Amino acid sequence: MAEQETIRAEALRDGGRALAPLLLAVVPFGLVLGVTAASTAVGGALGIATSPIIFAGAAQLVTVQLFDAGTSTVVVIITPLVVNVRHLMYSAAMAPHFRDVPRRSRWVLPYLLTDQAFAVSTLRYDTVDDPTYKRWYFTGAGLTLWASWQIATIAGVVLGAQIPESLGLGFAIPLVFLVLLIPVVQTRPGMAAAVIGGLVAVAASDAPYGLGLVIGALAGIVAGVTVEQVGRR
Repeated sequence: MAEQETIRAEALRDGGRALAPLLLAVVPFGLVLGVTAASTAVGGALGIATSPIIFAGAAQLVTVQLFDAGTSTVVVIITPLVVNVRHLMYSAAMAPHFRDVPRRSRWVLPYLLTDQAFAVSTLRYDTVDDPTYKRWYFTGAGLTLWASWQIATIAGVVLGAQIPESLGLGFAIPLVFLVLLIPVVQTRPGMAAAVIGGLVAVAASDAPYGLGLVIGALAGIVAGVTVEQVGRR
């Protein structure tokens, strides 16, 4: 039991530390979301509520914008789901690592699944086999991001107009995803996925309902898989 407690504490700490550098982009993103919500018809209270309920930056931002534009309820509900469709791929990749964890954890932990938690966890899982360590490492990374995101969103709402536009916090949104590319582009399939996905996403930036990112992601996946398959021949 003492050994398990030690592993849990170590994994929680390691997960939090691995995620911490990514907060340099995540926190400004949360501020942007809070400021945006407070300045629209959504309002500060509902804007803050989106963080614990949805807990997905891009999906929250598009939800706030669609709601403010008076878009139909159906579109407001469906669009964030489409934006977050990549989480299905994340889940499929993570599933083998969580087969031996308690069932209650398999129900609860997906709530903490984000781009950042997925990135740092999958990199770490290449070097460890202990399912207990994997579970708590992911938990540490996920909780670190969750807590920081809630605080950043609240701060954005509270500060609101006090944050000058000249500060240029909008840079944080693309930076969040660019940071995640660093470990991926070290392989040919990863480079192909990043380049093709990025180019297609830019080309499809005017797609309706903010689907440009989804289209780019799918194109990147196809490119990465194709290059990998060609390399095996």
